[in-house]
Amino acid sequence: MRVKLQDVLTQTGHMVIDGSMGTGLELLGCTFKDALWTAKILAEDPGKVKQVHLEYFRAGADCGITCSYQATIPGLMAHGYSEAEAEEIIARSVEVFLEAREEWYRKEAAALGRPYPLCLGACGPYGAYLADGSEYRGHYGVTDQVLRDFHQRRAEILWTEGADMLLFETEPSLHEALIEAEIAEQLGAACWISFSCKDGRQTNEGDDLTECARILSKDHPHLQMLGVNCTPPKFMTEAITNLKAGTQLPIAVYPNSGEVYDAVSKTWHGATDSSKTFGEYARDWFQAGAAAVGGCCQTAASHIAQVTKVRDQLQEEK
Repeated sequence: MRVKLQDVLTQTGHMVIDGSMGTGLELLGCTFKDALWTAKILAEDPGKVKQVHLEYFRAGADCGITCSYQATIPGLMAHGYSEAEAEEIIARSVEVFLEAREEWYRKEAAALGRPYPLCLGACGPYGAYLADGSEYRGHYGVTDQVLRDFHQRRAEILWTEGADMLLFETEPSLHEALIEAEIAEQLGAACWISFSCKDGRQTNEGDDLTECARILSKDHPHLQMLGVNCTPPKFMTEAITNLKAGTQLPIAVYPNSGEVYDAVSKTWHGATDSSKTFGEYARDWFQAGAAAVGGCCQTAASHIAQVTKVRDQLQEEK
């Protein structure tokens, strides 16, 4: 039986999302030199992926994201895998998560009264497959059928393998998000859509966040959450306000560190957003109305522990 988002939200009051898989793997000594990014580790050393999941559960995460953001059938096949092998690697992302979840819950969590974590099947945007930073620009210049074909099979695999929800994340445009939402409806799959944004008002392609929320909330009964991710922390409070103006759905935010991504070197550069600690920011986001908070690129288990501490403090203050 799948874990339900509403059950976790009811049990926790506010849900803690995990942090970056890529950063977690880097802290274990992994390096990323090609377009497969974390999918390369999923294919070659899935034990490390499992270790990252466990570290986030221990830091307080109530839900976690499978290591499938960059695991796409065309991307894997371009690196020498057969179509069947590519599909197996995508399925493995759910299998590894479920193994980590069961092990952690059985050995550590049940006695603490922690909720059984939600498994979010990660579906990155078409721009992530291009591996040129397009998820931070949009405007791919491809047809709707190309986008539909790209997203369909991965979503099917993640849902069939037992993900509790499909997470369409780092989406730069409403247009692509609508195609993904339709795929989820066709599958009968619970889903959550999260945008990448240029500021607190617009997606990276320039769509108004309130209008995105309003449009997506219509005629998509399987859509259960909306949010923003891989966007600097300084924009999150405004983004929460603008999303809430267009929907009654719960809102989630999980920003990056505030650094800028270099698609050529596949590294992050510049200063982090240090005006507040991650925990101080998390308090602001929860108080602004976010139902769930976590971290994206350049965040680690230490950031998620800060979010957990703040969430628990807010519960005590009630």
